[in-house]
Amino acid sequence: MDGMVTPAPSATRATVRPWDLGARARRLRLVLTDCDGVLTDGGVYYSDQGEAMKRFSVRDGMGVRRLRDAGIESAIVTQEESACVARRAEKLGLSHLFLGVADKQAHLPTILEETGLALDQLAYIGDDVNDLGILAEVGREGITGAPADAMPEVLDTVQFRSVARGGAGAFRDFAEWLLRLRQGGAG
Repeated sequence: MDGMVTPAPSATRATVRPWDLGARARRLRLVLTDCDGVLTDGGVYYSDQGEAMKRFSVRDGMGVRRLRDAGIESAIVTQEESACVARRAEKLGLSHLFLGVADKQAHLPTILEETGLALDQLAYIGDDVNDLGILAEVGREGITGAPADAMPEVLDTVQFRSVARGGAGAFRDFAEWLLRLRQGGAG
């Protein structure tokens, strides 16, 4: 599945040239992802005890593995405090999980400190307005993406638009695109 490099509307994004994306991809050490709407379809099953289940794509799990094999870790950054997400992160062997993050952009310095990475070593994929701040920040030096069904204002700001919807392989699509970029392939 090939994504599409999209021109971004802001002056900051206008300085990103397609040939810079390969260099950025080669510096990547960590791909951050939102959960609901990227790793899931955004739906939640509730029982009388509360949140019961979320559906995750095994293809996205393979994307995490393929990135790891290339020396790139993955981490989830989500507003939710969800046992389901914690279990999925454990299953995927994620070394970092950021639950209950109300302001993802404000939490970015903590992420950088905990991981020991610089902004230019990050990628981020998100789908909704609460991702706009961190997408703008990461997009200055790193790489950003969104699922096909992301909110229009998110699609307008990212460097990669997946052809897959959230929960249906969008993370895997982003991962494969990043891997192709690292190898000098076209985006």
